[in-house]
Amino acid sequence: MNETNANPAPGTSAADSFSSLPLAPHTLQNLARLGYSSMTPIQAASLPLALAGHDLIAQAKTGSGKTAAFALALLANLNVRRFAVQALVLCPTRELAEQVTQELRRLAAAEDNIKVLTLCGGAPIAPQAVSLEHGAHIVVGTPGRLMDHLERGSLVLDALNTLVLDEADRMLDMGFFDDIATVAQQCPKQRQTLLFSATYPEGIAKLAAAFMREPREVKLLTAHASSKIRQRFYEVTEAQRLHAVGLLLAHYRPVSTLAFCNTKQQCRDLVAVLQAAGYAALELHGDLDQRDRDQVLVRFANRSTSVLVATDIAARGLDITQLEAVINVDITPDADTHTHRIGRTGRADEEGWAFSLASLDEMGSVGRIEQAGHFVSDWQPLSSLTSLTPASQAPLLPPMQTIQILGGRKEKIRPGDVLGALTKDLGFSGAQIGKINVNEFSTYVAVAREIAPAVLKKLSTAKVKGKTVKVRLLEA
Repeated sequence: MNETNANPAPGTSAADSFSSLPLAPHTLQNLARLGYSSMTPIQAASLPLALAGHDLIAQAKTGSGKTAAFALALLANLNVRRFAVQALVLCPTRELAEQVTQELRRLAAAEDNIKVLTLCGGAPIAPQAVSLEHGAHIVVGTPGRLMDHLERGSLVLDALNTLVLDEADRMLDMGFFDDIATVAQQCPKQRQTLLFSATYPEGIAKLAAAFMREPREVKLLTAHASSKIRQRFYEVTEAQRLHAVGLLLAHYRPVSTLAFCNTKQQCRDLVAVLQAAGYAALELHGDLDQRDRDQVLVRFANRSTSVLVATDIAARGLDITQLEAVINVDITPDADTHTHRIGRTGRADEEGWAFSLASLDEMGSVGRIEQAGHFVSDWQPLSSLTSLTPASQAPLLPPMQTIQILGGRKEKIRPGDVLGALTKDLGFSGAQIGKINVNEFSTYVAVAREIAPAVLKKLSTAKVKGKTVKVRLLEA
């Protein structure tokens, strides 16, 4: 996989101009009319590759101009005279799909009669099927509703030449991997696939390996501080160690924290201390069975647990977005392991804290970590964490809570089914719904803490995929 790094352009140049691209004159005139004076960095890096026909993985933040980056490429591939679906754009939410549709229509204004159709849940399916019968050049939609139309036979992809996965990381967060796979498998093999994502979780590589052909990779590198991870060290005695974790949490108040211990027993002891203090904390180590491990990881990833206390072995391969802090409860004797631990925070464009608690016996390990990392430790006195008011010491509750639905892939439940039941049928806002994970026998949905009781009550008497379901609230 070839990789290109796009740095922010200092100013407009010939290379930044849309006229440097192999675009039709009427397209360039329309861009000028719309106020597209020069390309953004992600457009300048990705459009030449996309217009040359390469599969592409582009990593860029929301608001970086990515919609035009893939829209201009798919519009260039359209045969306007062929009234069939030639481009398909998958989006995580109805709101984003509608935004993409509007932008596509603006960019396609120079062409006569290009029809763009939006297919999302939350709207009746029959009128959408009628619109498809009348024909469309481009379809923009959410995975679940696109699958519905494919199953009905109302969406035919024989003429497709471009597949776009927009905000792919968010779709993966929402549990849409299997749905994306199903849609991609029904697209012609000879097609161009363009994947846009703000971050690069493990699932992106899995998607690329399964559905893309030798993709080029473009990463938009934004300027940031030399280190997004701020490290602080605190000297502790063994008697102070577990209590010091609570002091750190009360002082810095991170929403999501991963705490590393060297032993399983230390994990158990710390979780007991934190739960007794009112924190939503869970443990992750080798003694957990797969079902318990899955539930723990789901609840931490969807921000319904504040602290995950783990051993290094159990946390291997763990990739959690929006992780505000890492705490080294015990100092690891291996410098590479320390680097790996603290690297879980400060991902993408976010900043993160890394706190390390060290006894006198661990100072040799700290020295090796400093030497390997070429830095001098920032030591703070433990007493600096104690000058807090009682109100500020109250445990910070996680913003979400997890509801378990007894039924999963075996019952053919999909994330879109659950989202539709909560928003369309029960009237909750999509902004109040977090990640939805569908496992073999269970479905886990994160909801805003303040609506969790109401969701539990309403969902227990509602229907998901036409059937009543058993639900329960998972609590630490």
